[in-house]
Amino acid sequence: MYKNWTLFLDRDGVINDEIPDSYVLSWDMFRFSNGVLEALPLLAQHFGRIVMVTNQRCIGRGLLTVNELETIHQKMLDQVAQHGGRIDKIYFCPDVDNSSPCRKPQSGMAMAAKHDFPDIDFTRSVMVGNTLSDMEFGKQLGMTTVFIPSTKPQLAFPHPLMDARFNDLWLFSQAIQ
Repeated sequence: MYKNWTLFLDRDGVINDEIPDSYVLSWDMFRFSNGVLEALPLLAQHFGRIVMVTNQRCIGRGLLTVNELETIHQKMLDQVAQHGGRIDKIYFCPDVDNSSPCRKPQSGMAMAAKHDFPDIDFTRSVMVGNTLSDMEFGKQLGMTTVFIPSTKPQLAFPHPLMDARFNDLWLFSQAIQ
């Protein structure tokens, strides 16, 4: 059903545990969320393409360099691959300003993915995120949106920006089996 679909994933709060009022600044601070390493191989069987789109304001604030972020991401990708999963490409926005064209909910990272993978059809895409800006990002492009309430459990469902809500990526992966 989804082989010609693209899965867009947020990082903090979906793939890894978000650090309240802080940032993941090193691999030692990165913790996969429960069930993620088991969910990604299942999702890879269903989606033709999996991309990550992540706001990384910590770079713009001078707390992390692009090279340091890429090191964290490479180690993350290595662990994902060792467990049989995949993420085809990672897009990040280092900008501090909320109005930056690459910062979610703006569509810059989606447009970069479409440039790299012209076969992406946003109406055949799913955005999984843990904030309303993730949901807005997906909705404005015509994606199906899936909300993970890891850091915003108080957000009610149903909600006009959310098509579905699952407690974590593992439960989402089970629902599409």
